[in-house]
Amino acid sequence: MILYITAGFLTGMLMGLTGVGGGAVMTPILLLLFGIAPATAIGTDLWFASLTKSVAVGMHHNTNLIDWMVVRRMWAGSLPATAITILLMKFGYIGVDVRLLKYGIGIAVVLTALSILFKQQLHNLGQNFRLRDAGQFKQLQFPLTILSGLLLGVMVSLTSIGAGAFGAMILTYLYPLRMTPHKLVATDIAHAIPLTMIAGLGHLLIGNVNFSLLGQLMLGSVPGVILGVFLSTRLPQEWLRYAIVLCLLLVGGKLLLS
Repeated sequence: MILYITAGFLTGMLMGLTGVGGGAVMTPILLLLFGIAPATAIGTDLWFASLTKSVAVGMHHNTNLIDWMVVRRMWAGSLPATAITILLMKFGYIGVDVRLLKYGIGIAVVLTALSILFKQQLHNLGQNFRLRDAGQFKQLQFPLTILSGLLLGVMVSLTSIGAGAFGAMILTYLYPLRMTPHKLVATDIAHAIPLTMIAGLGHLLIGNVNFSLLGQLMLGSVPGVILGVFLSTRLPQEWLRYAIVLCLLLVGGKLLLS
């Protein structure tokens, strides 16, 4: 029990600090350290992420950091995509193979690490495009935001990974002048909550949620995320970025080779 609470606390703190950690960190922990079955790890983690991020978004909302216009645009793509993906899984149109599931999670973790590593380069590309051709950029911004949300919805439903790091990467590129680092974290977390909640509800109906495990993780994650949000505007995040990237690459590699 202590190990589950500790894992919840550390992951929650990471989510509060960076917006990353729900799927990309907790799902591999459940798979590699605790030996939880992939489908159960995904379903349980989706509820863990949505509940933990709900605490975080309440604190960020009080600081007016959430850009609700951007959140609504992302939801327009991600929420319908999540619902459709879950329905396809429920009725057997999308099968779940354990080996393929672990492989898919491993790929998602590695891609998450790369998106964090190259986030600044993507921001620079988006900023250059925005300043060079503002008219075309604004014309593409809305449909690309919805399309990105759609892809996130499918990915999160299948692997529980992507709502944090991939969401932040997308917002970094598509809103380079609108998003400050702290605003990016808060907006990304706000978008992820209903996304992970709908996906989690679907996995609950399929029977992939372990509530005993979820409760123990939440005992640690709630104080962890509160501490993380408190520290997020007070600590430089550059050193955290490289540490997270290294850990994710090692974990992703382990999942792909196991």
